[in-house]
Amino acid sequence: ASFNREIKGRAVIIDDIKYYAKIERQRTFKGTDFQVKENQPYATKILQLKTEIRNIQEGRAEGNIKRMKKEIAKLERQAPHQQNGKRIVQGMRKDGNQSHIHIIVSRKDASNRFSLSPGSKYKASDVKLNGKTVKRGFDRDKFFERAEKTFDKTFGYKRNFAETYKARKDFVKNPNLYFAALMKLPANEKALAFKMIAKTGLPIVPSIPVSQTQIALRVLKRLRRGAEIAIKSSSIGI
Repeated sequence: ASFNREIKGRAVIIDDIKYYAKIERQRTFKGTDFQVKENQPYATKILQLKTEIRNIQEGRAEGNIKRMKKEIAKLERQAPHQQNGKRIVQGMRKDGNQSHIHIIVSRKDASNRFSLSPGSKYKASDVKLNGKTVKRGFDRDKFFERAEKTFDKTFGYKRNFAETYKARKDFVKNPNLYFAALMKLPANEKALAFKMIAKTGLPIVPSIPVSQTQIALRVLKRLRRGAEIAIKSSSIGI
């Protein structure tokens, strides 16, 4: 287990953990998703027009309702992000395979005697408490890496570099290292990685420079601002 704890002098094992898993088959677009954010200017104009139409219908204003409805239809079509011919809005269900699992872990072990605090923000470390050395924290890196390996082995999944937890973490914390590693991939894996990155909505620089210095200068400026939001909307947080 990734819990940096001990129970009666031994490390925590999976049988010590009380947890529940919930499988969900659907996801909806959130307000933080780039599709919703980039559609927002159109949504604002549409709402304004609908408000004007309501005011006209209720006698509080005058105007051409037919013209306004045509303008609304035009804005609906012009919105950059569509799904099944409709403007993507917050709360709309996402197409495709959206199966995922939520895991809820008890803050105490299965015996309800020892505190595990899985929500702890501390990194795995040893600290002095009342004169004794106490283990605390949760090793997130180890947790995600083991989860990836278990999933890939169980389902025979060949994970691309861009999908790995380490790569996503490097993307946020050290983009130049991320792109340096990306450029060393075989051509087919590199092409697939860029395709996956594009699906997150991040802008891809047409010609990727070779040196780490060039990467830092030309790519970091364009990607860093949207990196955290895009990653959260597409996968796990870091």
